[in-house]
Amino acid sequence: MLDRDYGVAFQLIAAAGDSKSDSMHAIRAAREGNFEKAEQFLKSADEKMNQAHEIQFDMIQQESSGNLVAVNIILVHAQDHLAMAMVVKDMAEEITELYKKFTEQKG
Repeated sequence: MLDRDYGVAFQLIAAAGDSKSDSMHAIRAAREGNFEKAEQFLKSADEKMNQAHEIQFDMIQQESSGNLVAVNIILVHAQDHLAMAMVVKDMAEEITELYKKFTEQKG
C-alpha cells in the first residue's frame, strides 16, 4: 500500500509540475507578444491541471470509501505542488490578459 501511495503522490507532483511549467511558458510567450502560443500553453496547463485534479479526486474517493490514504511528506509535497500550480495558472491567465491589453494600447 505504501508504494501505491508514493506512486500516486509522484503522479500528482508530475502533473502539477507540468501544469506550472506550461503556465510559466505562457507568461513568457505573452511577454514576447506571442499570444497564440501563450494560449496554447495555457490550454496545456489546464489539461495537466485537470489530470492533477483527477489524481487528487481519486485519492479523496479512496479515503471516503474507507481506504485510507497514507499522509506522508511526499503527499504533503505533492499537495504543495498542486496548490502552487493552481496559483501560477491563475496568475498566468491574468498576466497574459494584461500583456494583451498593454500591446493593444501600445499598438
